[in-house]
Amino acid sequence: MTMPAMQADAVARPPRIGLLDTARGVALIAMASYHFTWDMEFMAYLAPGTAETGWLKIYARAIATTFLFIVGISLVLSSTPTIRWPSFWKRFGMIAAAAAVISIATRVAMPDTWIYFGILHCIAVLTLIGVVFVRLPLAFTLLVTVALLAAWILDNFGTPGLLRSSFFDPRYLAWIGLAETPQRSNDYVPLFPWATPFFVGLSIALIAIRTRLPHRLAAVGTGSWWPAKLGRHSLAFYLIHQPVLIAIAYGLSLIVPPPQPDPVETYLRQCNSACVMQQGEALCRSFCQCTLDRLQAQSLLVPLQAGKIDLQNDERVQAIAGECSAEAQ
Repeated sequence: MTMPAMQADAVARPPRIGLLDTARGVALIAMASYHFTWDMEFMAYLAPGTAETGWLKIYARAIATTFLFIVGISLVLSSTPTIRWPSFWKRFGMIAAAAAVISIATRVAMPDTWIYFGILHCIAVLTLIGVVFVRLPLAFTLLVTVALLAAWILDNFGTPGLLRSSFFDPRYLAWIGLAETPQRSNDYVPLFPWATPFFVGLSIALIAIRTRLPHRLAAVGTGSWWPAKLGRHSLAFYLIHQPVLIAIAYGLSLIVPPPQPDPVETYLRQCNSACVMQQGEALCRSFCQCTLDRLQAQSLLVPLQAGKIDLQNDERVQAIAGECSAEAQ
């Protein structure tokens, strides 16, 4: 590249936006606070299912939405005026490698709920998809964004389950996001619906890049704030923060052992946590209370929680689940 071309490229390239780094840093802090809640649950300071229900469930989804929205914006900014392929592949390789490390580590540590497609896996795949869309006409990207928003609205407020099929339940297809009953994972972020905030960010950035908005936002002096500095090292923070937090939770458990959980509350939280992945919360509350009552009536709750009953094959438990499911509908 000649010197004039390099100067033209520098002029056309959007400036680094401190406000975006700050938003990313704040999202990282929020993520760490949520993960610490999960760690406290894991160490039995909080009842099972606490981090996956109620306002904490909404909190987690808001954090993931924010991250993917920012990823969409950042991809456009880093690909303007042209895609710098060496930097792109380096960044993609780091994300993909980190996702692989998390899958391997959780497969060893938590084989029943290992992370086969979490937030980093989703970001890696969406990065490959997004780099195609930044080169396509804006109208096409906007069309896909509207389609994703419409599908999300239909899935949540129209006819829940209409877009889903048991065909997508196996792990090798569940990452698409159309599974009826995906296998459990400690961090499950499939392409649908999570491509939606990514494409919204992509579309907004593609529109903004046609104006002077990035330069005006860059003029906002937040680049020196510590959340902005943190936001510039998001991947490193993501990989480091959880081992540190769980070590803190574990250390606390040695000093102040957690209280013994209430078996009834434990069952209801675990049941609701598993149920809401497939059904609405109101239906799940009814179903879980019904199964609790019948398990207690047949003296099955204690042996079930002690692992002495095969949940998948015990005919008594299956009969209770079937009866309560029919009543809850």
